[in-house]
Amino acid sequence: MKRTRSFLTLIFSIITLSLFGQGPKVLVVTAHPDDETGFSVTMFKITHEMKGTVDMAVMTDGGGGFADSQLGALYYNLNLTDSIVARTHLPMLRKQEILNAGKIMGVRNIYFMEQPDDWYTTDPKPYISGKNWDISYVERRMDRLLADRDYDFIITMLPHAGQHGHHKTSVLMALRAVQRFKGPRKPIVIAGSPMNATSKPMEFSMLEGYPETKIKADAPTFTLNRAFRFKENDKISYKIVADWVISEYKSQGAIQENGIHKT
Repeated sequence: MKRTRSFLTLIFSIITLSLFGQGPKVLVVTAHPDDETGFSVTMFKITHEMKGTVDMAVMTDGGGGFADSQLGALYYNLNLTDSIVARTHLPMLRKQEILNAGKIMGVRNIYFMEQPDDWYTTDPKPYISGKNWDISYVERRMDRLLADRDYDFIITMLPHAGQHGHHKTSVLMALRAVQRFKGPRKPIVIAGSPMNATSKPMEFSMLEGYPETKIKADAPTFTLNRAFRFKENDKISYKIVADWVISEYKSQGAIQENGIHKT
């Protein structure tokens, strides 16, 4: 289990479902189109190998993702490095990009919450408080999803202190939806974070100020090795799936240059 890995808590709980011939029903909750690239192989394996179902809930419109759009500007023939142009066109462009990526990963439905992708901050307060996002709208939609879809698992990003405020808020929205859920069986929440070959899983117990993020002390952690090579052909690894997904995000120019992806 060396090389590029994706850290997921309780991932083996998903695997046990397949032993009984029942594919898991999973909701992936993220903030922006492309956040799911960290889970792309997991999602692909669930839908294609385990015959499970994956839906996505994406919180923002992606309009703020123009910091690395120089090549995307050439590809789309739009000045996407200009904030006004980007915020006008990126929401639709990135929506189409994630729809294309979703087809590769086998995603059934993508639910867009259409909240503003305003700026980078690590502070979730402006969003979770309802100041910058319409939290009551998101809560209603999340509640309906959990009530109607009967998910077994929800996958989110790990809300560590250095994480984007949008990411943290997305996790909080998922956790609070599970807390409100009145069904007979609450979905298990899985928090994941990519890491490179030489790193250890990030130590995390709770996001300060948000007790709902506290992880049980005895909760297991597991890894998924994207660089695993197929025995019958050692040229092939699951990193190819990650490449397929990343290639759909023409407007986002830095994912391929991420050191985690290269290892």
